[in-house]
Amino acid sequence: MNILSEEVITDSEARIKLETREKESELKYEQKNALEILQKSAKLDLEKSKALVGELKKIEKLRDREAVAIANSLPEDRDDLRTVLQKDYNSLTDDEINLVLETVKKYI
Repeated sequence: MNILSEEVITDSEARIKLETREKESELKYEQKNALEILQKSAKLDLEKSKALVGELKKIEKLRDREAVAIANSLPEDRDDLRTVLQKDYNSLTDDEINLVLETVKKYI
């Protein structure tokens, strides 16, 4: 199997893609498991998750991968955000951290 391309997507987008693929043909074992997990754990619908990622990308220090991770986990406080961002957390200023948390709260 060759990987043709790679993109970072939210849990909601992954769920939609797997549901679409399921309608077209039978899913493989791993895909079925992933779909079950995503149906239980995806917290936002597709539109909200895309909007949240779009707003988070406006913060200069956040890369796509970090914005998607934040949208998937929806951190409620600094400790949750630190867990999501790990080593990149220290590169954010207090104002940027507060902005991320305020942005997430708008979508919860």
